[in-house]
Amino acid sequence: QVQLVESGGGLVQAGDSLRLSCAASGGIFRRRAVAWFRQAPGKGREFVAALHWSGSGTDYVDSVKGRFTISRDNAQSTVYLRMSSLKPEDTAVYYCAVRGPFEPSSRSPNEYRDWGQGTQVTVSS
Repeated sequence: QVQLVESGGGLVQAGDSLRLSCAASGGIFRRRAVAWFRQAPGKGREFVAALHWSGSGTDYVDSVKGRFTISRDNAQSTVYLRMSSLKPEDTAVYYCAVRGPFEPSSRSPNEYRDWGQGTQVTVSS
């Protein structure tokens, strides 16, 4: 099992940028696909971005394409989500998640094995 801890959330204004971090421990991080999901109040958990375990191959929900970038530093066992041009509709709790070793990335939250506790991002208009 991999333990995940997110950080970097906060209150920002529309148009600002944030970088979320997710530090992993307790497993071989470099073998695992990683993803970011988000959940706004009263809504289900939404896929945001994913990165293949090999480091090549990214996937983004259409609403964040061109604004968000997912990346990873295997040496630091950390995954990042760089968010720019933030909009009020990006307001949510953001979660990172990992799949099992060598499993491909996915948009389905049900296929992710380990989750962080989440970090709140609030974008004011």
